[in-house]
Amino acid sequence: MAEMKTAAYICSGCELGNRLDVAQLSKIAQKEGKMALVREHAFLCNEEGVQMIRDDIEKEAVTHICIAACSRRSKTEAFHFPTVAISRANLREGVIWGIAEGEQHDEVRQEMAGDYVRMGCAEVKKMTLPLGNPNHAHNKRLLVVGGGMSGMTSALEAAEAGYDIVIVEKEAQLGGWAAKLWKRVPFKQPFAEPQDTGLAELAGKVSSHPRISVYLSSTIAETSGAPGRFSVQVKGAAGITTEEVGGIVQATGFTTYDINKLPELGGGKSANVIDQAGMEALARTANGAAIKRADGKEVKSVVFVQCAGQRDESGTHLPYCSGHCCATSVKQAMYFKDANPQVDTVVMYTDLRLPGMGEDFYRSAQQKGVIFTKGKVSTVAASGDGCEVKFRDLILDEDTALNADLVVLATGQVPTAGVNLEAWNPIVTAAEGGSAEAKQQRVEMQKTSVLNLNYRQGPDMPQLKNGFNDSHFICFPYETRRTGIYAAGPVRRPMDMLQATEDATGAALKAIQTVENASLGRAAHPRSGDLSYPIVRLEGCTQCKRCTVECPFGAIDEDERRFPQFNESRCRRCGTCMGACPVRVISFENYSVDTVGNQIKSIDMPDEFSEKPRILILACENDAYPALDMAGLQHHVYSAFVRAIPVRCMGSVNTIWITDALNSGYDGVMTMGCKHGDNYQCHFVKGSELANYRLSKIEDNLKQMGLEKERVISHEVAITDSARVAELINDYVAKIQEIGMSPMKGFN
Repeated sequence: MAEMKTAAYICSGCELGNRLDVAQLSKIAQKEGKMALVREHAFLCNEEGVQMIRDDIEKEAVTHICIAACSRRSKTEAFHFPTVAISRANLREGVIWGIAEGEQHDEVRQEMAGDYVRMGCAEVKKMTLPLGNPNHAHNKRLLVVGGGMSGMTSALEAAEAGYDIVIVEKEAQLGGWAAKLWKRVPFKQPFAEPQDTGLAELAGKVSSHPRISVYLSSTIAETSGAPGRFSVQVKGAAGITTEEVGGIVQATGFTTYDINKLPELGGGKSANVIDQAGMEALARTANGAAIKRADGKEVKSVVFVQCAGQRDESGTHLPYCSGHCCATSVKQAMYFKDANPQVDTVVMYTDLRLPGMGEDFYRSAQQKGVIFTKGKVSTVAASGDGCEVKFRDLILDEDTALNADLVVLATGQVPTAGVNLEAWNPIVTAAEGGSAEAKQQRVEMQKTSVLNLNYRQGPDMPQLKNGFNDSHFICFPYETRRTGIYAAGPVRRPMDMLQATEDATGAALKAIQTVENASLGRAAHPRSGDLSYPIVRLEGCTQCKRCTVECPFGAIDEDERRFPQFNESRCRRCGTCMGACPVRVISFENYSVDTVGNQIKSIDMPDEFSEKPRILILACENDAYPALDMAGLQHHVYSAFVRAIPVRCMGSVNTIWITDALNSGYDGVMTMGCKHGDNYQCHFVKGSELANYRLSKIEDNLKQMGLEKERVISHEVAITDSARVAELINDYVAKIQEIGMSPMKGFN
């Protein structure tokens, strides 16, 4: 390894030179930062400035550089020097853009800039250049579990991109739910008529594609390994076959909500009350002719009841909207009108939702004579040779009823996601404790598993509260908590066929990304391309298992000696394990307890009589730190008494940073993380929640130090909270000034 040679580059562009004493900052980098080379430049990110840095790397053998200019989130392409370790001191967004102008603020602004230079120099000297996971995994084949529209689309898109695919489908033919449809809703203009599903053509392309292998009447017996090196046992009629793949797309679709759970709507009580799947079966049997009921009678009147067992606020049925049902009922109403315009067709709804097609499809149905009634159905009961539908007319605001030969309930989608780990884990614990009943329950639950993962966290992927595979629905919609395994289609969220095919394409692209990153030893996401990976100093490990338990992604197991065993290609590089470790033996080459700890301790701490408090902000780099940058960009003025350090995730925050900061004389510590809970926004799923739990225990430390509990505070911050973060900072600084300077300053 080459000897470390450091360099600091101070930019005076973007008004930095006019608002700050750049020469003084250079002296700080040289004398206090102990940087071997210190250079100033009027426009560091331009071609000349970048070339200056490149020349120093090549000719001066510089290995570690600190760039004091703009935020680390800016000019990432210009300041991309992959052969050296880099830190960034945020002088533009973090100092001159967010701190009040005017001569009276010059001193505190300069002090803030000086500290950021000190922090940047201190950080980079504790970094080493990440070279990537040495255990590269080179398998680039993809497994698609499920052969419906989502699965086939995902497989075909990836195959067309040049990747080999294995499809595993539990039924004897490809198609999934789409194979049970008579027609589908239109995907494009004109949104006028139900269309052929296109299934036969798609299935033909998949079956004949040279890069796609298909297992029918097969299931997954076991899945082990990690991105780039999954080993999957496929169980079929001929026995078990092992397939080696690099990434997995789970496209196992949905089942319909059980109509028998809706007896008040006639479900399970009347043969003339069916769900939308049953309606498709009747339409397929009719094949364009007049539609008949199961008893052979031609249907002359039909009522479609929307939101049957959906959008239920009582907790009895599905709380969500399944997205496709309104369009599906409109389509099915057209089946009747196209076969016989004289059939009375009524679609009864509270809200009519037809995503993606505006009102065109709805208007087309109206023109065919379909009646749309805004009403809330109370009961459906057998009446004569048909059914009586009682409902509240929401337009006339009165109770009324109508009779129909057939009633179709829009019952919604229930994901086929496998074992619910929230129920699985306590049963496993009880079974391991010797409970015979739990052992039998475990066997029965195992039968419902889709992937049969041999992960210590359970056989399937974690689910959201409604059973859908957990994925970050805004930022990373396909990325589950199992790295390299992606969810696509209605197993991820309720959706229609068009949305499912688009979803499948996105999941295929993410699976391709993960196998390519795994082959280069890089992180898959959200830090895509990150070459760092966790390193553990086993001689200091106490085998407490906190890292193993708290890792949100199942990236850590235990070896035969009960030491943590890291699976780097599953790792998302969030640092949650690092924050969990009480003895601080887990780190990354370019992000560690020391890289942050050195920054905390490097600042020039004013004495207790200065009336200049110092407040540490530990800000999540995914939401809070961008919000701070935006606050600067939008000139939301906040106090120059804060010092902000971006962290990969709040889950990576080790409480030693907080106690060290307070011991060093900081007057307060403020953490800014993502929203946690059911509607979490944390890029690493559990990081913000874990940090919140750890910080709830910090009060005992404060008592031992004789400090007020208000000296540590945490906030949930969204990326859009640029104005709010400035208010939070200013309010907290005022609170600290009210409490007074920390008594710990006198000990430093």
